[in-house]
Amino acid sequence: MRQPFPPPPRPRSAARDPAPAPAPAPAALEVDLAARLLYRDGLVLVIDKPAGLPVHAGPKGGPNLEHFLDALRFGYPRRPALAHRLDRDTSGCLVLGRHPAALRRLGRLFATGAVAKTYWAVVIGGPEEEEGRIELPLSKRSALRGWWMKVDPAGQPAITSWRVLGRADGLAWLELRPLTGRTHQLRVHAEASGWPVLGDPIYGRDRQPTPLPPLHLHARAIVLPLRENKPPIRVEAPPPPHMREALARCGFRPPSPEDGPEGRERAPA
Repeated sequence: MRQPFPPPPRPRSAARDPAPAPAPAPAALEVDLAARLLYRDGLVLVIDKPAGLPVHAGPKGGPNLEHFLDALRFGYPRRPALAHRLDRDTSGCLVLGRHPAALRRLGRLFATGAVAKTYWAVVIGGPEEEEGRIELPLSKRSALRGWWMKVDPAGQPAITSWRVLGRADGLAWLELRPLTGRTHQLRVHAEASGWPVLGDPIYGRDRQPTPLPPLHLHARAIVLPLRENKPPIRVEAPPPPHMREALARCGFRPPSPEDGPEGRERAPA
């Protein structure tokens, strides 16, 4: 259910130390982040990041999420800033801090592993078991491309728990919970386990269909224990359009009018 959006507090100085804005986005690209807002309060925003949009500018430049953050000020003097990252082709829950104090608090939560993250993936093949845990250390494959990762016994510890939500036609719909936060952790762990994420152009490329579909990896939910003595913030993002067909084949059912106002997308019982 969408959370109520309270009005922002009156800023002490609307002109004080505003964050510098990036260059304007190309006119051909339109991303309405306000329409993708999932949660808002005085400290944080959670948006549903679209697949295909990087959160930062890459070496070659081009549009990225920061081009569109001014639309999320909601009366504050600063643009919000990223509290963590998602890969360019991963969609779903992305947390933003609304001011420096909020970002420091969020940074501590992410650094200590206090934030619970849940992803949905459609993978090729799939595990034989119904749930399990992957513990495979990871390291950089190339010093020149620090994002390119590999399984390495001497690498950093990386742990992912998983659960099968559905299967069909040589695909499996998985719930993935990263217990550590390594670059490309879920994608490398899936490929190393023998079931690469559908649409992954890097890990398990030789098993992908032709033409290559978009990456079927979605940051489904996030839980933020942001305030002491208060329940954690829980936010879910609906699956993106490009994943819905494969999810439906695996048993995903979107909410229907019969479910009532509290109906939620879910796996079959």
